[in-house]
This record gives sequence, C-alpha cells and structure tokens, in this order.
Amino acid sequence: MQKRLFFKNAIILTATAILLRAIGIFFRVYVSNAIGAEGMGLHQLIFSVYTFASALASSGIGIATTRLVSEHIGVGGKSAVKKILSRTLGVSIALGVFSCVLMYSCADIAALYWLKDERAALSLRILSFGLPFMAVSSCLKGYFMARRKASTPSNSQLFEQLIRIAVVVFLLSRVNAGDLSQACAAVVTGNALSEVGACLYIYIGYLRDKHGLADLHKAPNRILRKMSYIGIPVALSNYLNTILHTVENIMVPDALTRYTLSKEASLSQFGMLKGMALPVLFFPSSFLGALSTLLIPEVSEYGARGQQAALRSTIQRTMFLTIVSSVLIGAVFTVYAYEIGYLFYRDYEVGFYILVLAPIIPFMYIESIIAGILNGLNQQAASLRYNVYNSAIRIILILFLVPHFGMNAFLAIMVVSNLFTSCLNMRQLFSVTGLGIEWGKWVVKPLLAAAPAMLCASALKPVLLTACAYPVVALCTGCLLVCALYLAFLLLFKCITREDLQPLRKRRS
Repeated sequence: MQKRLFFKNAIILTATAILLRAIGIFFRVYVSNAIGAEGMGLHQLIFSVYTFASALASSGIGIATTRLVSEHIGVGGKSAVKKILSRTLGVSIALGVFSCVLMYSCADIAALYWLKDERAALSLRILSFGLPFMAVSSCLKGYFMARRKASTPSNSQLFEQLIRIAVVVFLLSRVNAGDLSQACAAVVTGNALSEVGACLYIYIGYLRDKHGLADLHKAPNRILRKMSYIGIPVALSNYLNTILHTVENIMVPDALTRYTLSKEASLSQFGMLKGMALPVLFFPSSFLGALSTLLIPEVSEYGARGQQAALRSTIQRTMFLTIVSSVLIGAVFTVYAYEIGYLFYRDYEVGFYILVLAPIIPFMYIESIIAGILNGLNQQAASLRYNVYNSAIRIILILFLVPHFGMNAFLAIMVVSNLFTSCLNMRQLFSVTGLGIEWGKWVVKPLLAAAPAMLCASALKPVLLTACAYPVVALCTGCLLVCALYLAFLLLFKCITREDLQPLRKRRS
C-alpha cells in the first residue's frame, strides 16, 4: 500500500512538473515578446536578488516540517501535528517577514550598487511582499509531503501559475512595454500575488486535512531544537549555493557591458541565454524528475540493508537510461537548434545559444540524477563541496575572461563548468559504490547511434521545411525522425535490451 502511494505521489509530482514547465515555456515566450530581450535580462537580474531572499525566507523549513511531522504523526496524532505546525509556521512567518523587510529596505541599494540598474528597485520592493507567503507555503508543503498527499501542493502550484499568468497578462496590456521599469514591475506583481494565492490555497487544504488525523494527545517536546538540527544544515547549504549563483548572475551582465560597451546589448544577451535558451534546454529534464525522486528512497533502502548487488544494479540501469535519453535530447537540440529558437522566440540568436549548449545536455542531466543518488547515499556534502568549487571557478573566469571575450567566453565557461561538476560527481558516485563506467554500452554505442541519426535528419531537414506548410509540423516531424533513427541504430548496435526498457523495480540481493 505504501509503495503504491509512493508511486502515485511520484507520478503526480512529475506530471505537475511537466505541465508547469510547459506552461512556463509558453508564458516566457509571451513575456519575452512583450518586454523584449533586454527586459528579460533585467528580469533575470531582479530574480537573482529575489532568489537569495526567497532562500533566506524558506530554506530548510519544508524539509524540517516533513521530517518532524513524519516522525510524530503516528504517535502523537492531531496534538503532535498542531504543536509542530504552530512552531514551524511561527518560524516561517518570522523568517518571511524578516526577508520581506530586508529586501524592501535594501531595494534601492541592491538596484544601484549590486545590479547597477535603478530600474530594478520598484520590482524588488513589489517582490518582497510575497516572501512571507512563500515561507508559509513551504512549511505547509512539507506537512503534506509528510502526510504523503502530493495532490494539494501540486494543485497549489498550478493555481499559483494560473494567478501569475492572469495578473501579468492583465497588467502588461495596460503598461508601456517600452518602460522596462514598469513592464518588469507588472511581471513581478504577478509573482507576488501568485504567492499569496498559493499560500491561501494550501492553507485551506491544511485546515481540511487536519480533521482526518487521530487525536492521541501526545505532543512532542523540544520542537525548535529538533527543527534547528534538521533545517539549519540544509538552509546553510542553500544560502551558500544561492549567494554564489547570485554573485555570478550579477557579475555576468556587468562583465558583458564592459565588452559590448552597451548596457542594453549586455542585458539582451543575458536575457536570451538565461531567460529564453536555458528553460528550453531544461524542459525535457522534467521527464527524469520522477526517476530522481524515486531513486532517493530506493538507494537509501539498499544502502541501509547492505544490498550492494541491488544497489549497483539500480544505479547502473539508471545511469544507462539517463545517458541514452539525454544523448537523444542533445541530438534533437543540435539538429534543430535554430528552428526551435526561432519557433519559440522569433530570434535565431537564441537558437545559437541552444546549439552551443546542446552537446553538454547529457552532462547537465546526468548531474541532476547523480545528485539524487548521492543524496540517497548520504553524500550530499560532497555535492555541495563540488558546487562551491564550480561556482568559485566560474566567478573567477567570468571576472577575467568575459570583459575581454564577451558572451562567447561565458558560453565556454558554462560548457567547461558543467563538464567539471559532472565528472566530479560521477567520480564520487563510482568511488562510493565501487562501480565503473561501461564505456562501450554507456558512451560509444549511444554516440555511434546518434551520429548517423543526426546526419540523416540534417540532410532531410530542408526537404521537411519545404514540404510542410507549417514550420511547427516540420519541426515535430523532424524530431520524431531523429528519435526513430536513433532507436533503430541503438537496436542495430545491440545497445539496448528488453530488460533495459523495463521500469525500475526492486531486486533483492
């Protein structure tokens, strides 16, 4: 029963992630058309500060709530949950209000001295009002995950996205899109109001759900101490990562400005890369989200029971399926990079960024899967350490290279850094588990299958574009052609078997 519930929740979360990313992609297209590439760049800068403030408001709260409620829900019932939620919600509200006041008070300073664009100040002040609601939502989502009821948090995310889109569409139609300060303010107002709506939705869900708990009249003690023990390490890790990423995102447009000698041009390039190209590249990774979610308890169980054979088998199959699928995704983006960029954003420069980054998609996706495995093996400290190394190296390279070589240098830095962190994480995984890379099956054969599939698709691309009246039909047909050819060559090279295509299942050693 518990296993069935776990898979049900994983399916709900994955379906929600896919739907939200799909909606998010088309919403970004609408916003980018409304405010332009420069506006998207300014929007990304604003969110680099907001990301840090949101980490300050909510990091560690959700995980701590999940752990505490999970531990006491069966023995303390309603009394335990009420006491836990009263403490965790109190901390959430305090952190949210503190983050709100801090961000509101420092909006002008952050805009002038950090982002070096005073147009960001109004948006930062507006976003600050959503932070207390975000913190409360994070806490309540932790409660529902402990209750193994993923539908309410998932529905709240969909409700949040609908509010955001409705507000942004309404406001953008009533402001001057050429005034980027007002345009970005309209977009972030949707974010702030959507946080309020999502918080109210999930809180109402909590009020309904708590009546289903048995009241055993046994409340836990020292909740704040336990919460600190669980939440503080997670929060500190998130703070460190967020600070480094925020510093990087602030540095890049400034470094590009010194190269292009134009603030507008640098923000446009930054917006096209971070706000347009990367979301498209990461969209297919939604399909690997369920796999990553399932791996943490699966790997943890095998490790705790000492079932090394089952552990290695699960990791081997997971790595193989991730590499095979990500090589295919990279091939599709490589062949149709410009067409995808133009179809979504009517801009071939976005397609150029997709083309440059498409070959490293396997490393991007593998890194996220390995992170899930390492978390299950209690190796998250190693992942954090590698991320810190990577961010520090990126910041140094941005400081010295981007002002002299522009966006090409930053793209090269992204490629090298992704290879660097992926290799470090893989080395850690293989060191802990004793596994090795199956070069022939994992690397050589997928690449040999992808190469002729890409060549054939590239040769037929002009024919498809000419024959199909609608570019989207030609693009979809071409993508299906790459997939079919890739699968055919995998079968020809005997790279995949019937066992590889079966879903992951538990195996006892």
